[in-house]
Amino acid sequence: MNLTRVAPDDIELIVTRQFDAPIEEVWASVATSAGTSGWYGPFTRDGDTAHVTMAFEEGTPAFDMRIDDCTEPTHVELSSEGMHLELRLSVVDSSTELALVHHLTDPADAVIYGPGWEYYLDNLVAARAGSPLPSFDGYEARFAARYEELAAAL
Repeated sequence: MNLTRVAPDDIELIVTRQFDAPIEEVWASVATSAGTSGWYGPFTRDGDTAHVTMAFEEGTPAFDMRIDDCTEPTHVELSSEGMHLELRLSVVDSSTELALVHHLTDPADAVIYGPGWEYYLDNLVAARAGSPLPSFDGYEARFAARYEELAAAL
């Protein structure tokens, strides 16, 4: 996890995971509806819009995200009103690194979003391994203090 100010009103909350898998396989897990269904939720695509369903949230909320960039197999950038996300994939040694980047304007928001992204990326790890998905219980308590430290350091 990392919090970096890249501009006065752009703070990158970055949560990463490493996968012992080819970049194309990790890409399929994050950029196809079949792949995201098992750890986040399915989506349908209509041109530059993705209609996303959050399958692991109470009430399974759904919303639209604009696809700002999709460069297979290394980058997806999505935005909606109030949210700007990127998925950056790279090959590091013989593994694939996934960096989920949530662009924020207030560093304190890292405490709100960071634990959730930790949970979802742990879901991704478990789904790819065929393991049971974790429960969200405890994620806020487990990560809130660290995200508070990161926010205070900016």
